[in-house]
Amino acid sequence: MDLEKIELHLSSADLQERLRATTALRAYGNVVAVPLLCGRLQDPEFIVRSLVAMILGHKRTAEGFSALTTLLQDDPDATVRAEAVHALSHFGQSAIDHLMAAFRHDQHWLVRRSIIATLLELPLTGDRAVDFFNLCTVALRDSDVAVQEVGVEGLAIFATTPLRTAALDKLIPLVKADHWQTRMAASRALQDFDNHQAREALVQLRQDPDHRVVGGALEGLVD
Repeated sequence: MDLEKIELHLSSADLQERLRATTALRAYGNVVAVPLLCGRLQDPEFIVRSLVAMILGHKRTAEGFSALTTLLQDDPDATVRAEAVHALSHFGQSAIDHLMAAFRHDQHWLVRRSIIATLLELPLTGDRAVDFFNLCTVALRDSDVAVQEVGVEGLAIFATTPLRTAALDKLIPLVKADHWQTRMAASRALQDFDNHQAREALVQLRQDPDHRVVGGALEGLVD
C-alpha cells in the first residue's frame, strides 16, 4: 500500500481500512512509520491500538518507546497494555524499570502475568534481581491463579542464586495452596532446587489429591 493511501485509510471510519493501513506501516522505515503509528494511540478500537503497540516494538525508536510506556500506563484496555508489555521487551534493559513500575500499579491479571513472563526473558542482576524477586512474592498473593502461577515460575530462576533460600521459603508453603494450578506450578519450580527441603516437598506433592499435581511432582523424582 502506498503512503498516500495509508495516510488516508488511517483516518478512515472503517475499522478494516485502519487495520490494513496500520499493518502496511510495518514495511516502512522508522522515520515514516513511527510518527504515523503514534498518531493512532487514541484510536477508538483496542485492536488498532494493540497492533500499533506490536509494530512499535519492532521499530525500536525513542519515540516509539515513549509511546509504548504511555500505552502501558494509560490505555483503558488491558489487552493493549499487555501488548505494550510485549513490545517493550524488544527494548531490553531500558524497559525493565517501566515494567516493574507497571506491575505495582496495574492490578489486571493479564498485564501482571505478561510483565513477569516478559521480565523472565530479560537480564536481571543486582538490585533488579531483588526487585523481581519481590514482584514474584507479590504475585503469589494475587487473587488470580494465573498471576500466582507465573509468580511461582519466576521464583524458580533463583534456585542457583544467593536468593535460593528466600525463594524456597516462599515455595515450600505452596504445597498446601488452595488451587491445584498453584500447587502444580510449585511442583515444577521445586524441581530446580537441589535441596532436601525441595525434595521433601515434591514427595508430599506426589500424594496430592489432584492427579495433575501428582504428575508434575513425579517428574521431579525421576532421577
